[in-house]
Order: sequence, then C-alpha cells, then structure tokens
Amino acid sequence: MSGQSDTDPRASRAGVANIANLLTVLRIVLVPVFLAALFVGDGHETRWRIAAFVIFVVAVITDRFDGEIARNFDMVTEFGKLADPIADKALIGSALIGLSMLGDLWWWITIVILIRELAVTLLRFAVIRRGVIPASRGGKLKTLVQAVAIGLFVLPLAEWKIHWLTTSAWVFMGSAVVLTVLTGIDYAVSAVRRP
Repeated sequence: MSGQSDTDPRASRAGVANIANLLTVLRIVLVPVFLAALFVGDGHETRWRIAAFVIFVVAVITDRFDGEIARNFDMVTEFGKLADPIADKALIGSALIGLSMLGDLWWWITIVILIRELAVTLLRFAVIRRGVIPASRGGKLKTLVQAVAIGLFVLPLAEWKIHWLTTSAWVFMGSAVVLTVLTGIDYAVSAVRRP
C-alpha cells in the first residue's frame, strides 16, 4: 500500500519505537481481530460483518498514514521498511482468503491477486541490489481499488440485498484484478530494464 520508503537514507537514524512503526504493528495486530469478526456465525452475522468492515477500514487508514508519517517526520526505519509490506500483504491476503472461504468471493480472484503480490515481493528481493523500484501511480491506484473492493465485499451484502452495492462491489473487484495484473506486468518490466 502506501508504505514506508525503501530509499530513505535517514532509516538508520530513526528509532524503532515511533508512531509510524506503531501504526504498522497495529495493522498486523488488527489482522486476526478482523478475521475473527469476519467469521463470527460462519460469516453471516450482520453486526459482526459491519464490525469486520470497520476494523478493515481502520487497518487501511493506518497504512495510509504510517509511511507518510515516517517520511515527513524523519521516522523511516529498517523495521518499518520490512514490516510495512508484510502488514499490507497480511491484511489484503487474509481478507481475500477469508472472503473466499466464506464463499463470498471466487477463489480464482484470490489466487490471481495473491500470486501477483507474491511474485512482485520475490522480484523486489531479487533486484534489491540494483536499487528499489518505487511504487508507481498504477500500483497506488491498484491498492486503493483493492481496498475499496475488499471493503465492499466484507459488508453483509447478502443480507442487505442492495443490488447496486453488490454490483459496485463486483465492478471494483473486477477493476482490482485487472489493475493487479497490469501493475504486476509493469513492475516486472521495470525490474528487467533496471540497470
């Protein structure tokens, strides 16, 4: 997601115990809390689905701010650079897997998104010696669309029977899949072209 900068030379000067890292850790801690709320009553408890939605939104908001705070207030750390993408993958991955386990989201969508995320992560490690490839606008848009799509799917759409909201969820998820694949290809091309 927005994340902490991988290229900030200040990383060695900032202390690990700072607000940016605390937000990242909070996001990691929220993952099992989110999943617990999502699965109450086999995933069909309206109040708990709304609670899961709120927890997911809070976690996404922490991602929006942890990297910004780290960069703007000289709080970039090696811990943050490592933990932030792990927190992102844990949140998005667990949400997708949870929704697929509940039968709310097709498994192939979850698999496509998770394979792309894993491939890009492995590619990052493979080319790290040649420098970090910064997140593109497309990558940031992908993250936003994924978050909106997942958030909509977490809502109790089956119980509410609001057709335009269900349609919106599928449109966002379809867009998320397309952006996920395209930005994955773009990242791979950028990595190969990098000197």
